[in-house]
Amino acid sequence: MAEAYIVAAVRTAGGKKNGRLSKTHPADMGGKVIDALIERTGLPADKVDDVIYGCVSQIGPQTFNVARTSILSSCLPESVPGVSIDRQCGSSQQAIHFAAQAVMSGTQDVIIAGGVESMSQVPIGSPAVAVKEMGSPFDGVEISKRYPGEHFSQFNGAERMAEKYGVSKEELDQFAYDSHKRGAAATEAGRFKDEIIPITVTLEDGSQEEHVVDEGIRWEADLAAIKALNPLVDGGYISAANASQITDGASALMIVSEKALKEFGLTPLARIHAMSVVGSDPTMVLEGPIPATEKVLAAAGMTIGDIDLYEVNEAFGSVPLAWMKAVGADYDKLNVNGGAQALGHPLGGTGTKLMGTLIYELKRRGGKYGLLAICEGLGTANATIIEVL
Repeated sequence: MAEAYIVAAVRTAGGKKNGRLSKTHPADMGGKVIDALIERTGLPADKVDDVIYGCVSQIGPQTFNVARTSILSSCLPESVPGVSIDRQCGSSQQAIHFAAQAVMSGTQDVIIAGGVESMSQVPIGSPAVAVKEMGSPFDGVEISKRYPGEHFSQFNGAERMAEKYGVSKEELDQFAYDSHKRGAAATEAGRFKDEIIPITVTLEDGSQEEHVVDEGIRWEADLAAIKALNPLVDGGYISAANASQITDGASALMIVSEKALKEFGLTPLARIHAMSVVGSDPTMVLEGPIPATEKVLAAAGMTIGDIDLYEVNEAFGSVPLAWMKAVGADYDKLNVNGGAQALGHPLGGTGTKLMGTLIYELKRRGGKYGLLAICEGLGTANATIIEVL
């Protein structure tokens, strides 16, 4: 079977809600990461066959195909097409899969897979709010019959994950604390320098500055203060501290065929080893990474013990901790440079963001295999195994 290779991976540093990236148009962010990939690889811009971008809230400044508007905001010629996809929080991980599948099929040779989300300019849930105002909610008559009384709430799903898999609030709070400490340590050690590209931002006083540090890290995180936060519901598990942060950002990878490697003299960072996508119980919402991981490991003929590092998105702390318990994973290999609780979760841009982080950390450690898994709305999930080269 033909192979698919990742030859470059970049991202913006995360911006807090209404923070340093809040005035940057999502198409401009999307264009900047495209430009960085072309600059790093030296690939002629007109040789890109397609751009596949994840974006969850495709409304407002993110409407009208944000992949295409990002292309037109970049150095790519207008002859390069683009498409935007929505697999909820795993949208740009799905972009990786679609790009790899196109390359492995032999129909295309060079694809940029990425994602962008400006959660300051397009608040989370904006499409659902707009639809509700139109008088026709997304969950029609037949879904309501199949799941009577369900609201498909990710918050409810996070609580149910903690309950089902025996994840205590104490474990959640410790994980949140560790996320910030790991994120701070990684930043201070320069571990993100290979993946983060600078974005020029204008500050309140009118001066300009390069944005290169994830804005959500709590540098002086205090475990006692995290523990002191009450759960959002009485007797519950989830608090403001152990959930992901609302974040602005963009990220992208370049995925190529072996033919393109040779033709353009590209050096591969990693090879796509195996991929899976599953559906799971939509009332649990966030459980999908568990069967997705089981499926991708089976496809690769591997066990969790064969994986050197894993990134499992911290949409809520209960998701990776439940995943860890279910698949028998090692805490010390999980989100080792911090996760979305500290670094943020720019929805449609998170998949390619985490993949870049995984690749560079594996290379730094001399590891070989990495696994990425992300929970997604209504019970879907993607999992990907890569081999670093």
